[in-house]
Amino acid sequence: MSLSRRAALLGVTALLLTACVGGSSFKTAYDPVPPDVAGSWRLADVRVTVPKTLVVSEAKSLLPNADIVWREDPLGDRYAQVATIMDTAITRGAQGLRGSRPVIIDVTVTRFHALTFEAEQRPQNWGVHNIRFIAQVVDARTGEVLLAPAEIQAELPALSGTQMREARRAGKTQKSMITNHVARTIEGWLGLGPDNRNTFTRQGN
Repeated sequence: MSLSRRAALLGVTALLLTACVGGSSFKTAYDPVPPDVAGSWRLADVRVTVPKTLVVSEAKSLLPNADIVWREDPLGDRYAQVATIMDTAITRGAQGLRGSRPVIIDVTVTRFHALTFEAEQRPQNWGVHNIRFIAQVVDARTGEVLLAPAEIQAELPALSGTQMREARRAGKTQKSMITNHVARTIEGWLGLGPDNRNTFTRQGN
C-alpha cells in the first residue's frame, strides 16, 4: 500500500474514532411556565396527538432513520402506543396542578426515537431516547389558549449492554425510563418539581 493511501485511510479512521468517542449533544429543554400562571391551573385532561405524517421504522438496525422507533410493545399501531405512553407520562407530571381553572394540556409528538433491540446489545453507555413534542395549554371550558404552543425536548441517556440486561432483570424497561423522564420534565416545565433541564453528550441517535 502506498504511503499516501495509508495516510488517507489512517485519516478516515481517526475521524471515525473521534466521532464515536465524542458522540453528539442532546438535552432536555423547555421554557418554564411562570409560577403565577401555572398556579391557577387544575388539570382536567391531557390530549396527545401523534401525527400520521411521522415516519415509523421497524428496521432491525442500530439507528433507523425515522421519527418513531418503538419496540417494547407488540408489533402494532406505533402511533397509538406512543400516544398512550405520552398520555400516561404527561398526566403523571401535571397531577400537581391544584388551581381553580380547569385546563387541558394539548400535546403533539414530533419525535419518539427509542432504542431498537439491536441497539440495546451495544456496549454500555451507548444510545439515547430522543423524545420531542409541542405542548400548549387551553381552558377546558372555553377553549381559550392560555399558553401558546411551545417545544419541549425530553432526551435522556438510554441503557445498553450489561446495564440494560441488569435493568430488565430488575423490572426497569425503556417504557418506564421514558415515562418517568417525560413526567419529571413536565413537572419541571410547570414548576411542580425540580428543574429537569440538562445537556449531555452521547453516542447514538
